[in-house]
Amino acid sequence: MPDPNTHAVSIEVAASAERTFAFMSDPKAMDRWSFGTWKTVLHEGGLVEGSSIFDGSVTWVRIDADKARGTIDYHLGKDRDALTPRIMARVIPGDRVGASPESSVLTMVAWRVKGMSDERWGRLVASHEFEVYLIKSLIEAS
Repeated sequence: MPDPNTHAVSIEVAASAERTFAFMSDPKAMDRWSFGTWKTVLHEGGLVEGSSIFDGSVTWVRIDADKARGTIDYHLGKDRDALTPRIMARVIPGDRVGASPESSVLTMVAWRVKGMSDERWGRLVASHEFEVYLIKSLIEAS
């Protein structure tokens, strides 16, 4: 059943969960795959400033990675001092779903905030659908 407030997408990656997790939690890698934070600038304390590939608007990001759980929360906002965890990535070893233990599964979840236009939400959903394929390619090629 489609959910108008949440979107999730998953993909199997031919790389270990450790390698996939390291890539997804690296702020320096974001400008290679995240359309919402293109052309990133890294600031003190790991704060990321990026520009939307769609309209150039600035988004601030703080990455909160929990290696033991395989989760990465991306705290986002237009104000660097008011960030909210709105995007989450989860990385699990492939053998948890019957795939190769040398592979991993990457899942990305996004939550829609009140007031987000249908067009902006549609762009985010479409971006995540494409970004997982881009992420997979980047990790497997490295």
